[in-house]
Amino acid sequence: MGLSLDRSAVEGRRQASHSFIAAAGAFAFLRDNVAMKASMGTSTTVDMSVECAGMLERLMLAQAQECVFENTIAKGSTPGVCAKISRQVGIYYEEALAALNVAPLTYHFDKGWLAHVQLKAALFYAEACYRCGMELHEKEEIAEEIARLKSGISALSEAKKSSSKGAAQQLLDAINKLDTNLNQNLARAVKENDRVYLMRVPQASSLPPLPAFAMVKPMPMNDVLDASKEKMFASLVPDNSAKALSRYTEMVDDVIRAQAERLQQGSELARVKLKEMDLPDSILALEGNLTLPVALKEDVDAVQICGGPAGLEAELQQLNDLKRVNQELLIQTEELLQQEATEDAQFRSQFGTRWTRPQSSTLTKNLQDRLNRFAGNLKQAAESDTRIERSVRDHAALMSILDSRPIESALPTLARPIMSLDANEDAIAGALKQSLRQLEGLGAQRAGLEDMLKEMKRKDDILPKLMTSTGSHEDLFRKEVAKYDHICEEISKNLEAQEQLLLQIQAQNVDFASTFNLEDYKASRERTYKQIEAAISKYQEIKENINEGLKFYVTLQDAITNVKQQGSDFVMTRNMQCREMMDDVQRQMSGLSFQENKGSNGYTYPSASQSHQVPRSNPQPPADPANIPNAVRPPAPTYQPPHQPAMPGYTQNPPPYGPPQPQPPPPYNLQASGPPYPPTQHQQQPPPSHDYGQPAYPGWRGPYYNAPPQQPAPLQQQGSMPRPPYTVPSPYHLPPHQSGYYRQ
Repeated sequence: MGLSLDRSAVEGRRQASHSFIAAAGAFAFLRDNVAMKASMGTSTTVDMSVECAGMLERLMLAQAQECVFENTIAKGSTPGVCAKISRQVGIYYEEALAALNVAPLTYHFDKGWLAHVQLKAALFYAEACYRCGMELHEKEEIAEEIARLKSGISALSEAKKSSSKGAAQQLLDAINKLDTNLNQNLARAVKENDRVYLMRVPQASSLPPLPAFAMVKPMPMNDVLDASKEKMFASLVPDNSAKALSRYTEMVDDVIRAQAERLQQGSELARVKLKEMDLPDSILALEGNLTLPVALKEDVDAVQICGGPAGLEAELQQLNDLKRVNQELLIQTEELLQQEATEDAQFRSQFGTRWTRPQSSTLTKNLQDRLNRFAGNLKQAAESDTRIERSVRDHAALMSILDSRPIESALPTLARPIMSLDANEDAIAGALKQSLRQLEGLGAQRAGLEDMLKEMKRKDDILPKLMTSTGSHEDLFRKEVAKYDHICEEISKNLEAQEQLLLQIQAQNVDFASTFNLEDYKASRERTYKQIEAAISKYQEIKENINEGLKFYVTLQDAITNVKQQGSDFVMTRNMQCREMMDDVQRQMSGLSFQENKGSNGYTYPSASQSHQVPRSNPQPPADPANIPNAVRPPAPTYQPPHQPAMPGYTQNPPPYGPPQPQPPPPYNLQASGPPYPPTQHQQQPPPSHDYGQPAYPGWRGPYYNAPPQQPAPLQQQGSMPRPPYTVPSPYHLPPHQSGYYRQ
């Protein structure tokens, strides 16, 4: 019986504890009487032995004390009390385990019994250590707390090693959860002791035993066998009475259902009528308790959480900072390539035909074309930024209402008339308020009537009358159902009173509206609502454009960084080739001089064809990278013109700020000359080969670093772009997922 009860509620645990106590009393009676007598014979079985009865008594007491412990936790008792009760649970399980581990029981019980009892004993010992540790922490006795927690963790660890097989999963989950809590408290205590208390932690063996407090004891057998309080066969009902009871229950349910529908309809009617008369909102407005519609209030809260219109200036500054960083990267890359080209031209002028490597402008044409496109993109992005800044300035007055905190302070108020002939405004408003309070009281009365119906049905038990009745059941049913008539009459009176009160409120509201000029207030309030809606719409539009701009600049920065890295690789490779070619030219010139000297001493001059041999331009042995200027990585193979496509995501034009549909005048429409960039290309895009993502500028952390890869520009298209100045449209497109910014 104890195991079958629901122990998730307080009453269930109390009844379960009572059942386990009764079971312990029964086993104690067997141990002291029947088992003792049976042990005097020669055919005693283990289940009737004194040891078995004693073990079962301890096991029942353990489960009863466990129910008490669960109720103690539910009541929120102090950790010290919980520790004592938990320790006694563990002691009962330890006593049962001791009996199971010795003869004669050790040979006759399944291993599952041993595992369960051993784990329970360790669980409640550790639980006592845990609760005791909480109490010690409050007293700042950190050293003993650490020792107690370690002792509990050790007990759980040993029990899991020896008894985890065959145990219930629910029990293992409880042990794991307690083990986690113990370790968390131990880590906290050790940290505090190391930093603050610096106490010496005692050995667990030197600590006194944990105190225990028994809350249960075996029930005497006389109480267990007392059946005087039991009502035997109380639940047995004749078949004809059961059918009659079912019929009566259906009749009562029909009455309650019909009355509940009437009550619900009355409440709904009152709500609709008040909504039509704008009550009680107009009364609240007169008292200064203004409210926004729920949906509009949520939109305003979302805007204010993001910083509101006042926060747009900081985001515009982010745009300017990102633009500056991109421009600086672009200038650095152009200067890097220009410096290399200048040095190449100087050597070519110095050595003439002996300087046989290709010109820099031939090899860097691809990179220069991409830089030209990026410069054009930045120029047109700056124009979009200007349009956004202009939009923020132009609509600052409109959006300023969103900075009102609370937003209700921006709503108009329902004021008293400036001039009054009879000074009866207070009387009119007071009468309307009184009627509204009466209407609210009728609503509360309806709720009480519905509860009365349900309570009456719950207590309505006519089964004894059915079992003793000898007449017609229908007569009994009519008599019993008549008990609900007075509640039905009260419901009818309530609904009639509400109907009359609503007519009265309607007439009073007409006087109230004319006295306080309610129509003008409503019109002013609606205008304010529309202004707030328009401000929210404009704020969201500007916010979306700024976000698209941030995405664009971060994506473009990655592209320029990639080109800069390619330019650095190119310059490093050209420096290696320069050193090797200078060595070849110098050796060639030294060889010619040596041959001339030899010829003057009688040696034969080389033939003309030999003296004009072209020197090798690509010697194989690489130069020492430590001596190479501007080297940023280990030497790479001889530089080849870059045939790879441009950095994905940077071959598309930035669309203009604003949505793609037709827009009002600037800044959301482009000039009539047409869009600055061709349409977006929706194609499958290869993944980028480099990951050069880095913050757009110091201190800024935007959400747009890992932008999806974009469609690379064709090589023919890349090679067709002119050199600076950047005055031609660019084929740069944003990725397909970026909509609304730089696109028309």
